[in-house]
Amino acid sequence: MHHPFTAPKKEFEDLIEKDLGKVLGRHYDLILNGFELGSGSIRMHNPELQSRALKALSYSKEDAEKKFGFLLEAFKFGAVPHGGIALGLDRICALLQGISDIREVIAFPKNKAGQNPMDGCPSDVEEKQLKELHLKLETVKK
Repeated sequence: MHHPFTAPKKEFEDLIEKDLGKVLGRHYDLILNGFELGSGSIRMHNPELQSRALKALSYSKEDAEKKFGFLLEAFKFGAVPHGGIALGLDRICALLQGISDIREVIAFPKNKAGQNPMDGCPSDVEEKQLKELHLKLETVKK
């Protein structure tokens, strides 16, 4: 699984609408002794292919335009094939220390519940803070 902007391998482009689960992407990982140091991908740069991929992921044309219109519009002016890789400094530090859990070396780690034990985030927000930022909290009932 990868994000919806990863380019598919050329030979799998015809499967996007037919069998999305069989499409292999142009993404990669840097592994050292079974330990992931970083990952990246080649991004889609073709607006037609990007639109097809978003449609296959159940984005309506309106939703795709609302969420990713800036990108689809930019593609109309041309984009070269591009990509990147990001190395995880925390992962490298853990490897150098012989530690298997990167939470032991992350400066501001989150626990498995997504909370930060160092600063108590997420925490309650005061009404004054919400007013300053022109925000309103609403609970949506499902």
